[in-house]
Amino acid sequence: MSTLYTASLTEYKRRQTREVKIGDVPLGAHHPIRVQSMTTVDTMDTEGSVAQCIRMIEAGCEYIRITAPSIKEAANLENIKKELRKRGYHTPLIADIHFTPNAAELAARIVEKVRINPGNYADKKKFETIEYTDSSYAAELERIRERFIPLVKICKEYGTAMRIGTNHGSLSDRILSRYGDTPLGMVESALEFIRICEEFNYYDLVISMKASNTQVMVQAYRLLVQKLQEEKLQPYPLHLGVTEAGEGEDGRIKSAVGIGTLLEDGLGDTIRVSLTEDPEFEIPVAKALVERYTNRAEHKPIKPIEHYPINPFQYSRRQTIEVGNIGAHNVPRVIADFSLVQELQMQDLKHIGHFYLPLPDKWSMNDLGSDYIYTGNTPCPFMLPNGLREIINYKIWKTHKDKTNTYPLYEGDELLQADEKHPVLNFVRVNYKYMTDDFFNLLRNENTIVLIFHTANSHAMAALRRLFVFLYENNLKTPVIIERAYECIPEDKLQLYAATDCGGLLVDGLGDGIFLSTKNYFPNDKDAQLNHLKTLNNLSFGILQAARVRMSKTEYISCPSCGRTLFDLQETTAMIRKRTDHLKGIKIGIMGCIVNGPGEMADADYGYVGVGKDKIALYRGQNVVKRSVPSANAVDELIELIKEDGNWIDPPKQENI
Repeated sequence: MSTLYTASLTEYKRRQTREVKIGDVPLGAHHPIRVQSMTTVDTMDTEGSVAQCIRMIEAGCEYIRITAPSIKEAANLENIKKELRKRGYHTPLIADIHFTPNAAELAARIVEKVRINPGNYADKKKFETIEYTDSSYAAELERIRERFIPLVKICKEYGTAMRIGTNHGSLSDRILSRYGDTPLGMVESALEFIRICEEFNYYDLVISMKASNTQVMVQAYRLLVQKLQEEKLQPYPLHLGVTEAGEGEDGRIKSAVGIGTLLEDGLGDTIRVSLTEDPEFEIPVAKALVERYTNRAEHKPIKPIEHYPINPFQYSRRQTIEVGNIGAHNVPRVIADFSLVQELQMQDLKHIGHFYLPLPDKWSMNDLGSDYIYTGNTPCPFMLPNGLREIINYKIWKTHKDKTNTYPLYEGDELLQADEKHPVLNFVRVNYKYMTDDFFNLLRNENTIVLIFHTANSHAMAALRRLFVFLYENNLKTPVIIERAYECIPEDKLQLYAATDCGGLLVDGLGDGIFLSTKNYFPNDKDAQLNHLKTLNNLSFGILQAARVRMSKTEYISCPSCGRTLFDLQETTAMIRKRTDHLKGIKIGIMGCIVNGPGEMADADYGYVGVGKDKIALYRGQNVVKRSVPSANAVDELIELIKEDGNWIDPPKQENI
């Protein structure tokens, strides 16, 4: 498989791009990866916009994007810019344009950069199925070209940069008719506009391929880079982002899976973390993602990959045999690390989703219940509930009284010398040094082994990916659990690092489970240890969900808000979450306006979209089913819609535990 999208799959190398000048903060080439965000205040509120811009700048924002949905907002960008410059702030401003070329043409004369969406800038999006002949397709392209050329000329004259920002959910009917709702359609949508720019020798372009589905997003960016090289177009800088990532922990995990996966392979020149929160809270998350790569090029060498056996542009889970309940068609499993917990008790397992109810003397489990616990050298002193299994270090397991219902974990050398194995399931922890012919031969003759891959290499995702390639090269279908062990780092960074390291593999179909641990956390405080295990457990399930490989909870595709938003997104999202977060696997889009409406929530099952002041439209998929619903009743109406489809279940009763 050709991998022109990255300079190396095993050595960290930042992709070399053109330099694009955006005011006094150039982008791409040798410049640092920049962080940016977008205002949420009404663009006509000059003072409010300026105040928010200043908060963003002081949080570390290097570019500020402001919506300009019409001529009047585009014109007011000049007032915002003047006031910021008057107060000594020179951060470049970016006008965000949808549907209105005349607003873009005005804004391009005022701000340092304009962002257009090729799916709705001069193209048609009516959610219609239209058959295009070659001639009608060419006629549409010519119409787009004529509408787009004036903006290109203005940007070139004024030295204004442009982002051509494709969004998965807003591809035009014309693109959908030929390419479908695919990464290739996203890429071609941008390429059409890029070719016009190059025809006029205009190269101050930044490109993005955003989606709320992390698999689609990663594939589209990779394919874009590949296509730019194949067509010998300029190596334009990339703006990375996951659209409608959501809020809180879920939004941060999802952003790290998508953005981090690409950063690992040296892609990306500026990033925006789209959270349903005030924009200044996005900046620290973006900076934490970027700062991880400051010294990444100094990592230990990893054996190069001569031939990559995985299609990086299309998801396909690695084929494995089934061992116990791991691999093959089984969902990826979660292992919780209890090896450092002393005097384990039944009630301690509530932190990983298994609840002991003393009065009826029974167990219950929620949707975030771990599949396995690793107890190391201290086996569990009580019988575990159904649905939870125990892994013990091999030397302890050999003398354990119950070798049937517990499973051994071998270090690689132990397996080579072991005189006893479990008849069904054996875990073997390995790293690069075990990738030998002797070890591969052993695996060929075993159908009870699950490997646990780990690495100490700072370029962890690439190092673990190389281990998977060893298995491909030797035609081995042994299931693999991805292990990442971190030293004492703040939980906000742990969240991002684990989501990147594990999610970057899972989105490519690599991995049959996840095993997160941190060493030396709270060594003398059991309560703190258990709370931290809950954090790791929730993080594990969050990563699997963000990578789209195991859906264990409701997913909210909520936009990050901007000046177009017609209701309080944070409050509304919290209200909808409170009443629907028990609907496992359902995806609900919550969009502030029609721009981020049916298109941007392309992957959602249901949609809640602002269409006017205190008016909501409700969607089933991309089809509107209720219009102009009063916002006071809209959540009830949404729940009724879910009930009509037979997708509603009553929330579980809370029991005392």
